[in-house]
Amino acid sequence: MVLGIVYVIVPVVVVLGIVRKYREYTWGKCTDFNSLEGKVVLVTGANSGIGKETVKGLAIRKARVIMACRNLSAAKAVIEDIRKNVATGELIPMKLDLSSLRSVKSFAEEVLKDFPNIHVLINNAGVSVPVTESKKTEDGFEIHFGVNHLGHFLLTDILLEKLKKSSPSRVVVVSSTLHQSGVIDFDNLNGEKGFTGKVRNPGYCNSKLANAYFCQELARRTADTGVEVFAVCPGFCYTGLFRYSKVKWYQKVLFLPIAFFFMRSAAQGSQTVLHCAVSDSVLGTSGQFYRDCKPYKSTHNFDPEVGVKLWEVSENLISKTLQTK
Repeated sequence: MVLGIVYVIVPVVVVLGIVRKYREYTWGKCTDFNSLEGKVVLVTGANSGIGKETVKGLAIRKARVIMACRNLSAAKAVIEDIRKNVATGELIPMKLDLSSLRSVKSFAEEVLKDFPNIHVLINNAGVSVPVTESKKTEDGFEIHFGVNHLGHFLLTDILLEKLKKSSPSRVVVVSSTLHQSGVIDFDNLNGEKGFTGKVRNPGYCNSKLANAYFCQELARRTADTGVEVFAVCPGFCYTGLFRYSKVKWYQKVLFLPIAFFFMRSAAQGSQTVLHCAVSDSVLGTSGQFYRDCKPYKSTHNFDPEVGVKLWEVSENLISKTLQTK
């Protein structure tokens, strides 16, 4: 009886392991390890998850990395952890709170003053909070729109001239394929009318769509300047992004099979980010969306006019907010 069970279980485990390994293979891996010595890379949300693993990958390649983090103590702890295995590169922690436009402006101005060049900007940080909590930023913006989009929009806008002067340079915008479930409703950017739809977090999906539009419009505006822009989906990763989500224990149990086949580690999720930040193979594809270290065809029907309007609306919202500070 016991032997019969073993004969059944062992082949099943082996097959499942093979399927998992095959899926990991299809996720892609950044294979460009050319030295980034002398290059300055700025990474937001660098103290955990995909951001931390991205920093580690950049340090291995000898880059000078500005670690833009909300919590400096956490950033310093991450540096200590990375230094256990990686001795190369320079890791510089700096405080940035993307939920405060005043903090973003102050941080960006300090970067401009302290660093002659910026070769890569990686807009990685993001939040996901249940929309039922109606959480706002310091400036009163819906948390996803304010942090995931507006904060990075302002940061990039202030650093853009420096990126142009440092060309060839890149901007990597961490979005998600969940953008395909998002909408850009200019009458409801802050969720004034509430959120509808079948997706679990429409606010997050909307902000990821804003990221994708921002990538395309920024690519259009930086054509022929030496700055290239890429949007990235890191995949479904095991990170702290959804730490605010309230999931019951039985839902976690039911989710285990899905996690086994589809969930990536933060290190695996960082591979496409690193690929777009360092690989020569992406050059000449500015504005492209990437997933699994290769171009991804979105199912969303992008309207260039929406991208232009989103840019203008974002500029106006930021300008009005900072004028009142």
